[in-house]
Amino acid sequence: MRRFPYGSAMVTGASSGIGEAFARLLAQEGVDLVLVARRGDLLKQLASELESAHGVSVEVLRLDLTDEREVLAAERRLTDPERPVELLVNNAGSSGSGYFAELPAERELHTAILNAVVPLRLSHACLPGMIARGAGGIVNVSSLVAVLPKPRSATYAASKAFLSSLSETLAMEVGRHGVHVTTVHTGLTRSGFHAAAGVPTEALPRMKWLTADQVARAGLDAVAAGRPSTVPGLAYRIRLPLMRAMPRSVVRAITRRVHEKGRS
Repeated sequence: MRRFPYGSAMVTGASSGIGEAFARLLAQEGVDLVLVARRGDLLKQLASELESAHGVSVEVLRLDLTDEREVLAAERRLTDPERPVELLVNNAGSSGSGYFAELPAERELHTAILNAVVPLRLSHACLPGMIARGAGGIVNVSSLVAVLPKPRSATYAASKAFLSSLSETLAMEVGRHGVHVTTVHTGLTRSGFHAAAGVPTEALPRMKWLTADQVARAGLDAVAAGRPSTVPGLAYRIRLPLMRAMPRSVVRAITRRVHEKGRS
């Protein structure tokens, strides 16, 4: 069995769902962790469990990454030369549910910041050190909606499109330095994300749902292998290239039909 190539990792949004799954799988690989999320109580509980079960070091950073001062704290930790972070998992994200013009602007800005600006900033913070060391990895958790228009989730879809494009480009720029950047394009995942966003699951397409563990495992396997992207789940792997190849008029027509069906 191939040894996991990274010895330390920062995981954002680590208190539940996909982020928690990343943390658990990394701890199983013997990776020391820096866990970041707003819910410090859940992080401390998870940290204690992982330290006891796997003998790894787990550092807890209770941070709201939509707050300028607190994202600076995450950047400072990533640039600490005495405690290098070898793998960054940009997983923290949020979404609203509703028509763009009817949603509070502040909430939409927070979604854009957390989903797009924060991964940009954290990646920019850690990459110089990784390049200097000649090794490192970044996993960016994006979504299949990055290639789709998404009524009632306009900012979420747009922010994931930004993240996917940034991630793919970074993979091209830094690969020659021994640094791997992987984009995980997730489909529907049972992680508590939709409930937090106020999206009723019964309104979503009836497709095979992924588990958080499936998504995290796919992301770690891909970055360890140096693959620039991965799509967890066979059904979603088939759909993504088809969606990219379709004329945009066809994509809009299908999206409109699915959206109208969900409203009825």
